[in-house]
Amino acid sequence: MSDFRLSRGDRLVLATHNAGKLAEFQDMLKDFGLDIVSAGELGLDEPEETGTSFIENARLKAHAAARATGTVALSDDSGISVDALDGAPGVYTADWAGVPRNFLNAMQRVEDLLAEKGATEPDQRRARFNAVLCLALPDGRDMIFEGIVPGTLVWPPRGDLGHGYDPVFLPDGHQKTFGEMTPEQKHSWAPGKEGLSHRARAFAKFVKAVL
Repeated sequence: MSDFRLSRGDRLVLATHNAGKLAEFQDMLKDFGLDIVSAGELGLDEPEETGTSFIENARLKAHAAARATGTVALSDDSGISVDALDGAPGVYTADWAGVPRNFLNAMQRVEDLLAEKGATEPDQRRARFNAVLCLALPDGRDMIFEGIVPGTLVWPPRGDLGHGYDPVFLPDGHQKTFGEMTPEQKHSWAPGKEGLSHRARAFAKFVKAVL
């Protein structure tokens, strides 16, 4: 698929029902002139995320949206992996927030598990945010783009910006958590620049490949 490109005016279905992710993608894609619509706006069913990796789940979501709409679809599967918890919650990042989603409870669960392990020092609280983007075509082809940002977990949560586990994640080299950063600071993305967030880093690869 190295010859595939998206052009201004092309429709792109974002395979998400998550308002936070939709807002982030709309912000990062605003300068490319694409006709963007989300799976949620189209009333598409959410496919069951049965994969055991971020790549598998990203593929499930993107291909389901591409098949349902006959249009190119872009999905994201992302989550936080905590070293001291053997990579958990990982692909179950959102599941830890329950239904309806309550990420304060999810962050508390992570903190409780770290406390049980006596993980109080920064080097015992290492974590990374992972993002995988999958661009799927209706004919079944796809492209995968990965982004990772390492950091440390803090407690108590700091900031009310962003979403999910952002208030407890302090990216390496920064004094603010993702929850304390504006979208511009968190993503720090521009053409030819890698960006800060995991999603921005995956997005930079996507832009270079197809836009």
